[in-house]
Amino acid sequence: QVQLVESGGGLVQAGGSLRLSCTASGSIFSINAMGWYRQAPGKQREFVAQITSGGSRNYADSVKGRFTISRDNAKNTVYLQMNSLKPEDTAVYYCNTDVESYLRTYSNYWGQGTQVTVSS
Repeated sequence: QVQLVESGGGLVQAGGSLRLSCTASGSIFSINAMGWYRQAPGKQREFVAQITSGGSRNYADSVKGRFTISRDNAKNTVYLQMNSLKPEDTAVYYCNTDVESYLRTYSNYWGQGTQVTVSS
């Protein structure tokens, strides 16, 4: 089994910054893509950013130029640096990752979510 633990959420004023972290632990042989999604009240969960094991990055149009995703493979950790935050960025942010187990099977996991609130 694999656990994802997120941290770094909080309350920030518009224009401010936050850095989210998500660390995977458990039965991990390797980790493929790692990413972030978010869900605002009354809305569906949406893609925010993803980084592959090779370092390729993809971003939602709404966060391009403001958010940066990175990862530390030695620590099984993915980060999301969020700058120039806007009230519309307010949401619960979820970490998501594809993990290969020692049995060479692949599974997808979600973190428990961390709240990000941006005040105007």
